[in-house]
Amino acid sequence: MKKRILLPTDFSANSNNAIHYATQLYKEEQCQFIIFHSCYVPGYAKSNLLSVDNVDQTLAAAKEEAEKKMAALKTQPPFTNKNTNHTFEYVVEIGDLTDNLKETIKSKDIALVLMGTRGETDSKHLILGSNAVVTMEKIRGCPVLAIPGHIKFKVAAEIVFPTSFKTTYKEQELAALLEISKLASAAIRVLYIQKDIDFSNQQIENKAVLNQILAPTTFTHHKLYNQNLHNGVRSFVQSRDSGMIAFVNKKHNFFGSIFSNPMVKELGNNTNVPILALHTLKN
Repeated sequence: MKKRILLPTDFSANSNNAIHYATQLYKEEQCQFIIFHSCYVPGYAKSNLLSVDNVDQTLAAAKEEAEKKMAALKTQPPFTNKNTNHTFEYVVEIGDLTDNLKETIKSKDIALVLMGTRGETDSKHLILGSNAVVTMEKIRGCPVLAIPGHIKFKVAAEIVFPTSFKTTYKEQELAALLEISKLASAAIRVLYIQKDIDFSNQQIENKAVLNQILAPTTFTHHKLYNQNLHNGVRSFVQSRDSGMIAFVNKKHNFFGSIFSNPMVKELGNNTNVPILALHTLKN
């Protein structure tokens, strides 16, 4: 069965770049790409049927305009390229982006969301656009890979994986990391920002489990001393010209400590690399 990958678009250059990145990354893989646009119309909510009457004309106009843009997008590469591994589906929905993404991920069994990090309305001072940040934080049904607008796909770029070793990872949680590592020919660099003098027994066990999960890939361990988490990750990525940061998005924990404002601006302005948000599996 083909892997299903959801590619949100606002028809901007950044979202188009992300689409090209996806088709290059999965060039040799059997994939169905769902090109997805969500139109937000003020006053409209799927849960409020009364709102439809009030915004009926606006709703129809917005959907018509979006469908015209989607039709124009279909005539451009990579949709016109001849890759028999890939098929495309085009979807236009009305409503909140996050709600629509959640519904589509569930109904279409999506394996990955891949999107650009800055849309037409996002500040050019933030490499992580608002929609990408919200998506990485709110979408927990599958991994999310966010691609800065200027980043083109290339092989042999390492992936930095920061961890405190205080969590026991599961193989399925890191499946997308291993897959992308293989597809991009990228080694995984496990980064520990040392705070404690010695590992606890739990950290030692968790490191051993992580090593087992990463065994099919090329990976190495790295340690930084006397740095806070934010500066440590940033300086490590900069010094090595790393190609991606991957992390497990644990609610109210690791994700918040790195990517909450103002760290979105600080990290984004200094790394300029794709970010892969993985998620803790529900028990």
